[in-house]
Amino acid sequence: MPTTRLPLLKEDKPKKKMSRKITAILLLLFTALLAVIFFRSSVSRITEINFQGSQYSSREELLSQSKLQIGGQFFAVSTNSVEDSLKELKTIQKATVEKNFPGVISVRIEEYPAVAYELDQAGSLKAILSSGAAVSINETGIAVEKPILTNWDASDPYKAKLCQALGSIPNQLTSDISEIVPSPTLSFPDRIKLYTRSRFEVITAISLLKAKVEYLNQVTETEQPGLIKMLEADSYVPFQPIIEDKEDIQE
Repeated sequence: MPTTRLPLLKEDKPKKKMSRKITAILLLLFTALLAVIFFRSSVSRITEINFQGSQYSSREELLSQSKLQIGGQFFAVSTNSVEDSLKELKTIQKATVEKNFPGVISVRIEEYPAVAYELDQAGSLKAILSSGAAVSINETGIAVEKPILTNWDASDPYKAKLCQALGSIPNQLTSDISEIVPSPTLSFPDRIKLYTRSRFEVITAISLLKAKVEYLNQVTETEQPGLIKMLEADSYVPFQPIIEDKEDIQE
């Protein structure tokens, strides 16, 4: 009599796809938990802020402008944003921000150079930067070769242009200039008068100063004190010598 074989019962296979999803979800939750713990820990915080190269802005001003603060999120700091914010200050020409983990931010600052000095209404001496900003003199002192600006209105737009012009001229070409006074005319609204340490009086215009300053130095180095005009054309006239009194001559 033939025997009938009963079919074997199939064993249930584990659902691999479901287990992989559960594993991925657990890993994601674990990673998120670690991230939360990390960003709440002191390791992710700013612990030190260093500013280098700043003479005209205090640390408090730089912190306020940059929005940096001890204890802030280190990884939330955008170096480009901090650099752009600092350059909004009229004293700062360039700023470079470096982040060094853990928690250290270093800011290297390049300020506009001082091109002149000026007495304010209170009689205090201020340094005038090439950006036109006026800043207080600190313990670094003053550079004696810089000119003094006299009778300039703070709102005069030509004052800022003068500072830009001075900043674009090498120091050795302006070191003899002791004072600069506004002297506008209808033909030259940016006309100025310069007085030199070598006792020359100079009439020129801010827009012409950079192009004419070499001629100025040639005359002051080779001629006797006199009046120099550097406008559409250049001219030099020596001052008349002082005539001695007859009594002095007889003696």
